[in-house]
Amino acid sequence: MKYGLIAEKLGHSYSKTIHEMIGRYGYDLMPMPEEEVRRFLLERKFNGINVTIPYKSTVIPYLDWISPQASEIGAVNTIVNKNGKLYGYNTDYAGFRATLMRAGFNVSGKNVLILGSGGTSKTVRCACRDLGARAVFVASRTPEDGRISYDQAKEAAIDYIINTTPAGMYPNTGNSAIDIRDFKGVSGVVDVIFNPLRTKLLLDCEDAGIPCADGLYMLVTQAMASAELFTGIPVKRAEGERIYKELRKITENTVLTGMPGSGKSTVGRLLAEKTGKTFIDTDEELTKKIGNIADFINKNGEAAFRDEETAVIKAVVADTRGAVIATGGGAVLREENVRALRENGVICYIDRRLSLIEPDGSRPLSSDRKALKARYLERRGIYEKTCDHRVINNIRPEEAVRRIMKIQKGRKA
Repeated sequence: MKYGLIAEKLGHSYSKTIHEMIGRYGYDLMPMPEEEVRRFLLERKFNGINVTIPYKSTVIPYLDWISPQASEIGAVNTIVNKNGKLYGYNTDYAGFRATLMRAGFNVSGKNVLILGSGGTSKTVRCACRDLGARAVFVASRTPEDGRISYDQAKEAAIDYIINTTPAGMYPNTGNSAIDIRDFKGVSGVVDVIFNPLRTKLLLDCEDAGIPCADGLYMLVTQAMASAELFTGIPVKRAEGERIYKELRKITENTVLTGMPGSGKSTVGRLLAEKTGKTFIDTDEELTKKIGNIADFINKNGEAAFRDEETAVIKAVVADTRGAVIATGGGAVLREENVRALRENGVICYIDRRLSLIEPDGSRPLSSDRKALKARYLERRGIYEKTCDHRVINNIRPEEAVRRIMKIQKGRKA
């Protein structure tokens, strides 16, 4: 290969997409075990590569030259082959600083807590010190060499928290290295994880009203810096912003919630058709698994049905990126469902006037007008509380689709 990424595991890597959006070369993903890394670097059959977990320090002995910054950090994520000699750099540094700037986080004179002690932690530590942080604490499971424990971190007065651990990263989502409620007065949190877009830590921050940022912009801007090193041609900041927004659009799900009969499936199919995205109806997936929903509820009860619904929702969102997902009317009743949908999704509440919704005899929970009204009064506040956007669908489904597409373009609906 000429350009690409080496790592132990890659999973849902976006690096190939980003580098090919930059448009200067093809880019390959190469997962490999550690014993192959040595052979790969000794053969030197590439022009430029990026390096990620867990090889950012492993590659250093095979390099002919390391930038002073990468040497200070002790981690290399970009290698350029110049006439058979390997030059190592750290572009994560530039990516992290750009992320702080974009989020409006100023660490100068502040206390920063970094979660984790690996290669990315070293990069973040260096950047925070260069930016004038008052104190930088590093917390890890093995508190030695100046590191502190997670329990000790709770006792420090912390202004900003940066997560560099893999806690909460795909496929092991739903985990967090800390409970954000243990930290009072935090001004901002950055999680360098980009898959999912919202880790448990970031979801907890959003719920607590703490400003936060994910790692996707860092991924894009470090790739831009790598591309400049690979080709010698600068990448404009505006180009990075364009790539970031486009990448977010193609990786983020659009999730539709709302009452049974509000038009979620109709709107969802039209939206998917207009945008070229995959459409998934969780009720359809649920029916494939348990058969007729009314029969299942009548036989097993609503609680058992909700358990099955939760399992289906989690299975769908685990491997789905950039799709349109219509959910069942009661999906929002469980917080764990909402959080799973929010990990990689923007939630649009499809709000239809009750008088326009017809009872569905196949659904025991909304089989007649009285039951439907009871469900509407019970759930409307939950739909509004759990959504990112409220979309009116009283006239034609095409109008609701138009409103959602405006939201996706960043304009007011």
